[in-house]
Amino acid sequence: MTAEEMKAEGAPVEAEPITYLAFLLQVIKKEGTGTEFPMIGDKVSVHYTGWLLDGTKFDSSLDRKDKFSFDLGKGEVIKAWDIAVATMKVGEICRITCKSEYAYGSAGSPPKIPPNATLIFEIELFEFKGEDITEDEDGGIIRRIRVKGEGYSKPNEGALVEIHLEGRHGDRVFDKRELRFEIGEGENYDLPPGLEQVIQKMERSEESVVYLKPSYGFGSAGKEKFQIPPNAELQYEVKLKSFEKAKESWEMNTEEKLEQSSIVKERGTQYFKEGKYKQATLQYKKIVSWLEHETGFSEEDDAKAKSLRLAALLNLAMCHLKLKEYSLALENCSKALELDSSNEKGLFRRGEAHLAVNDFELARTDFQKVLQLYPSNKAAKVQLLACQQKIREQHEREKKLYANMFQRLADKDSKPEADTLQTSGSCKNDKDMKEEKQNGVEDKSQVDAEA
Repeated sequence: MTAEEMKAEGAPVEAEPITYLAFLLQVIKKEGTGTEFPMIGDKVSVHYTGWLLDGTKFDSSLDRKDKFSFDLGKGEVIKAWDIAVATMKVGEICRITCKSEYAYGSAGSPPKIPPNATLIFEIELFEFKGEDITEDEDGGIIRRIRVKGEGYSKPNEGALVEIHLEGRHGDRVFDKRELRFEIGEGENYDLPPGLEQVIQKMERSEESVVYLKPSYGFGSAGKEKFQIPPNAELQYEVKLKSFEKAKESWEMNTEEKLEQSSIVKERGTQYFKEGKYKQATLQYKKIVSWLEHETGFSEEDDAKAKSLRLAALLNLAMCHLKLKEYSLALENCSKALELDSSNEKGLFRRGEAHLAVNDFELARTDFQKVLQLYPSNKAAKVQLLACQQKIREQHEREKKLYANMFQRLADKDSKPEADTLQTSGSCKNDKDMKEEKQNGVEDKSQVDAEA
């Protein structure tokens, strides 16, 4: 629509800069500040007013005195908004005129917006911020999509990915390379854990800017190889060039599951020996997920699967103990003991987890059972003695606590009796004093005063 056509329709036309797109005209009424623009997936906050071409106002956030927020480029608003707001800076006010194809189409939005309606919006952009992709939404991983990817498929755990990355700390580029690796093994390639989490959210050919807080970057240790100090915030630019998804459990037959389980078990063991416990857990978890609910094994293969599952669960428990994730260690020990109730490692490691969280009685029970079944287990003897000592100390503390509690109660009970005696004594003295006064005997203080 041209400016002349807009005048003919009665819509306001400004002299400010104009941007023409198919079915969309955009006029800047007030310039914004800064150099950055919102990206796909950013949470943007705006005020807006909307009119029909005849000047009828059909909606306004200003009237409600409540800013409107939405995720840019996700189809949460009409197409014209996704296009126009992506070109705005903070503080900018623009007026857009959009034909129905980029608004509400042939259906309109009854009762206020008729079918095939051309609409006018005035929009002011207040702020925008990237998408928080952490599970707890703690702001530790922020992603901003510079170029939208293709399709809807994303890399899964174990997928083989090919990326281009550029890492920055402050103004310094510390890492720039092409890389091909398997998701879950990023630490071997000097990638921070947060970056792998982002890659699993990306689509093919997507280009994103990623901001990592220290706990999702190189943490309190930093990274000497890249001269990254402790507790550093990082920025990465990543392009996911291609990927091959790892087979899901339902895509593998029984032979493949057993074969792949044996492979990842060895890989997990190698990680464990290297002290890479988190990476080891990822490998052992695969075995559990592949074999936990499989029922199509032969008798021989079923025995192999049970052995692999048991080893994976026991190793997971050990990794979680090393990582001080005691509830997860307990969970995996209990699952292992469901497969083999008298398993020495399962009982011992569960005892260690109970001991670590001060469940001394439960820990003692596990270590006692280990010694009943395996009397030569010296480590269990040591831990049992430690448990018994802890239990004695706990009993002593409780004994003192209860003794003090009973003493306080006894003191409290004796106090009302003393108060009663004191009160009755005071009453008696007052009565005697009145009687003495009536008999002509004055209080000593009165006599002294008069003298």
